[in-house]
Amino acid sequence: MKLRSWIYEDIFKIAQIEKECFPAEPWSFQMLAESFGNDNFYGILADDGGEITGYGGITINVDTADIDNIAVAEPYRRCGTGTALLQKLIAIGKENGVNKIFLEVRVSNADAMSLYLKHGFKGVYARTRYYSDGEDCLVMAKEL
Repeated sequence: MKLRSWIYEDIFKIAQIEKECFPAEPWSFQMLAESFGNDNFYGILADDGGEITGYGGITINVDTADIDNIAVAEPYRRCGTGTALLQKLIAIGKENGVNKIFLEVRVSNADAMSLYLKHGFKGVYARTRYYSDGEDCLVMAKEL
């Protein structure tokens, strides 16, 4: 597996993984394409012999950043792909002078929360009924 930056042609496959991982509220192809066009956005994906197995994105806002998404296709979970993507996004934040990284995670997504906690993220506060299905999200942050 290697990590590389997104190219526009990757967005179709990224959108497929997005639908698989976040069926209740996936980002559309258009939303992903708009992120790609944002100069403050950095998209990274995991490539296993030409197969996109996961992706992540971070938006830099001067000295803070937001991890927009991390998703790994079902057959590639629990193989270190999510960890590699998260570590690369944190490194991009550091390279761009970020002091603090934020992210949002569904309160039911214990696997993601565990990953984030292992990498130094801490719960900051909850947003009640944040998602369209009424589920809360936990806002987490990491000081760099």
